[in-house]
Amino acid sequence: QVQLVESGGGSVQPGGSLRLSCVVSGIIFTDVNLGWYRLAPGNQREMVATITRSGSPNYADPVKGRFIISRDNGQNTVYLEMNRLKPEDTGVYICNAERIISSFWGQGTQVTVSS
Repeated sequence: QVQLVESGGGSVQPGGSLRLSCVVSGIIFTDVNLGWYRLAPGNQREMVATITRSGSPNYADPVKGRFIISRDNGQNTVYLEMNRLKPEDTGVYICNAERIISSFWGQGTQVTVSS
């Protein structure tokens, strides 16, 4: 059974930083591409950042230069380092693992940016 467990969310003031973690189990970690998504109104998932099996990152325009996605294949973990946070970054951040035609999702972790 594939499981993705996120952690690291919380409340922070604008300009602050958070580091999200997602531990993946039940699948060969090096076989999957990984990503972080944010739940938008209407429960649509917006791509925030993705990283391929070989470690190539891709970012949504609003987070370029502020967020960094990385993966630790030894720890089966994907990270999202979030810097210079803005109120519009607020939301539930969900981890994704994708292999060929299969896609797996975590439960999400809440990030709130407010003064």
